Amino acid sequence: MTEDAVALASGPWALPAIALLVFADALLVVVPGEVAVTAAGALAVSAGAPPLVAVIAVAAAAAFCGDLCCYAVGRTVGLDRWRWMRHPRVLAGLAWAGTRLQRRTASTLFVARFIPFARLAVTLTAGASRLPALRFAGVTAAGATLWATYQAVIGAAVATLVPGGPIAAILVSITVALALGLSLDAVLARSVPGG
Repeated sequence: MTEDAVALASGPWALPAIALLVFADALLVVVPGEVAVTAAGALAVSAGAPPLVAVIAVAAAAAFCGDLCCYAVGRTVGLDRWRWMRHPRVLAGLAWAGTRLQRRTASTLFVARFIPFARLAVTLTAGASRLPALRFAGVTAAGATLWATYQAVIGAAVATLVPGGPIAAILVSITVALALGLSLDAVLARSVPGG
């Protein structure tokens, strides 16, 4: 099984697959973009492939492009076109995002990159509120780069500390990343109306 993991990680499609998952994750929060980057970080250390720097670069670029697309959807479609956008919890999240963007634009955009549902609400709202595209892109590029580094380094750090080869490193690093994400979601749920 370890040889299969190494073969998959060093295959020519590994980085494009990570890019696709991360890009899709920016638009559909159910796609496991974070998990893919964390697992790739673990494989980079435990199996030697794909290279950690390449994982970070690909994940950052894909996250940036995905966030730009989400911003464009908000800008062209608005916040009430589809039925799911009018659900009370979604409305509360969008209202929260609008308030935060007005008060602290840069920090809200930056922090939202790390919180899946907040990321979607904030990027859609930024587009719908006509936040200047260059300002959005600049902050989003920095946030995407730090997010990709954080996700990949979690996997790499766990792979360095956990014996048992690539599979154990992947499983433990994903568990650690999910635990950190759930903790962040719990904190967010306390501070967001309807969250």
